[in-house]
Amino acid sequence: MDDLYRELIIERNRSPHFRGELEPNDYTFQDENPLCGDNIRIDVRTDDAGFITEAAFSGHGCAISQASSDLLIESVIGKSVEDVKKMTKEDVLDLLGIELGPVRLKCALLPLKVIKAGLYGMGEATDTL
Repeated sequence: MDDLYRELIIERNRSPHFRGELEPNDYTFQDENPLCGDNIRIDVRTDDAGFITEAAFSGHGCAISQASSDLLIESVIGKSVEDVKKMTKEDVLDLLGIELGPVRLKCALLPLKVIKAGLYGMGEATDTL
């Protein structure tokens, strides 16, 4: 089963479905993981009811951070901003489907940190996981 998820990560890194930038956007935030150099920006558009209608990510990094970004974006489209604010690291790990060590965990969780910081309107990302 892990091999299937590893293939998904490789595929999403090579051919992400949600790479790009949204201009204009309702929410945007960018941050990096200084330990490995991953850098992620996430842009979000919402409707009048507070549901995410579009989202995209840009930046660079390892396969885990890029695949995690793409899978996270896919999972939040159609959700309310409030529901996304409640997402946890377990939600992201479920999307990836594999066990990660502490170093790779930071890579996988950077997109969640970025989207939550943007939705909370923070000037800089904090650990809201």
